[in-house]
Order: sequence, then C-alpha cells, then structure tokens
Amino acid sequence: MDNEIKLFEGSQIRSVWDNEKEEWYFSIIDILGVLTESENPRKYWSVLKTRLKQEGNELATICSQLKMNASDGKMRNTDVADMQGIFRIIQSVPSQKAEPFKMWLAEVGKERIDEIIDPELTIDRALATYLKKGYTREWINQRLQAIQVRKELTDTWQDHGVKAGKEYAILTNEITKAWSGMTTRQYK
Repeated sequence: MDNEIKLFEGSQIRSVWDNEKEEWYFSIIDILGVLTESENPRKYWSVLKTRLKQEGNELATICSQLKMNASDGKMRNTDVADMQGIFRIIQSVPSQKAEPFKMWLAEVGKERIDEIIDPELTIDRALATYLKKGYTREWINQRLQAIQVRKELTDTWQDHGVKAGKEYAILTNEITKAWSGMTTRQYK
C-alpha cells in the first residue's frame, strides 16, 4: 500500500492506494474536515457514524481502518473508505461544500438510469469522454474495435466453458503479457 497526500481546496486529504484491490482509500476525517469546516472533524465523524447507524447504514460495508501518518508523524489506524463509501458519507453531510458533490451524484445517477433505458447513450458518453480527454477519433475508433474484439473473445471463452472471474483474469493476463511483455497489473 502506498500512502499519499491529496489536496482539496488547499487542505490535505490522506489517501492510501491498495495494490491488491486496485483502489484508493481516503481518510474520512480529513474529508469531513474540509467539507464541514468543523473545528473537530473527529467528533463530527463520531456523531455522523451514530446517525448513520440509526438510519440502518452498515458502516462496516463502507468503512474500514488503515494505518496512515497522523499529525504527530506516527502511523495510526484511521477510518477510511473507498470512493463509493466516501460518496455515501458525503450524501449524509449537511454542508454547503458537500452540496456540489450531492448534485453531481444525483446527475450521474440520472444519467445511468437514462442509459439503462437507452444503452446507446452509454456509447455517446464514452465517445464524448474520450474526446474531452484529447484522444483522436482514429484512436477512439480503434478502442471501440478493441472492445468489440474482446467481447467476441470472451463470448468464445464462455462458449467453451471458461468461467468469468478468475479464469478470465488468468487468460487476460496471459494475452497482455504476450502483447506487451507485462502483466495486466504492471500494464495498468
């Protein structure tokens, strides 16, 4: 696990990268400190945890503890959550600074429901995202073709009894090694 400091509006947010899960985990107290401007974000989190539990939220499913550098320089267990967990916690924070995140989450939720109704919207969103990132139309077309080829390959694997999950991961890893000389994890 790699520890890193992220900045949000000039405030430090401690984070940890989990290589095994390939996910970032963020200090809940640091995020609450920024969003609420609380003098004591640790106490704020304690009160919020109690309220979330009363609402039926199973915090163990979105919150865990990892060792992070504390202000005294020592590594201490700190409540952390992955991106999904952080978004869930932000939904419960009554703060003007949290409101833009809540509005964005509502917008994304609506977009995903629209995409369930009309799956072509998903393709349009992917194209727009690639263009915003500066990719050329030629690159985007090649990417879409690669996705189609991968889909055909996984369909063939499925037809021949390969199980999704670990077996797909093993085969994908072998293909990636043959193509790039690196494992999938190294390539990422």
